[in-house]
Amino acid sequence: MNDEALLQLSNQVGQCLKLRGHTVTAAESCTGGWVAKVLTDVAGSSAWFERGFVTYSNEAKEQMIGVSGQTLAEHGAVSKAVVQEMARGAQLAAAADYAVSISGIAGPDGGSLEKPVGTVWFGFADAHGGVITRCECFAGDREAVRRQATAFALQTLWQQFLQNT
Repeated sequence: MNDEALLQLSNQVGQCLKLRGHTVTAAESCTGGWVAKVLTDVAGSSAWFERGFVTYSNEAKEQMIGVSGQTLAEHGAVSKAVVQEMARGAQLAAAADYAVSISGIAGPDGGSLEKPVGTVWFGFADAHGGVITRCECFAGDREAVRRQATAFALQTLWQQFLQNT
């Protein structure tokens, strides 16, 4: 997905949030703030996006959004359990209606047989206590993985929470 398509998707998400008077936040690891950047590329985004969290290290995940050290130790940062806690923690810390969390292995190093380069976990939380997770494995170099993860996060937010509500 190119920059123009990402901006179009961000506009779509933002318009829907604005119409409903809802807000979104993001807790990002491997994308390093790319979701927040794309969302804030939309003029007027302050009406529905107040803050995001770049929690690249485990320590940041614990300190900023309340991810449990025990969860990190037991499951690793790139896991379903961690993105669930990231999404819920960010949603609560930002007092947002929705939260997106992302933790993955963008490469070129850091992968394993169990979690190869391109593995990215996503969490999506809503204000009603619901959290859904997804795991994807993207192909390409570091930038390609991060771009695909950003696009997937926005598309899933749109499809799962905003499109039909």
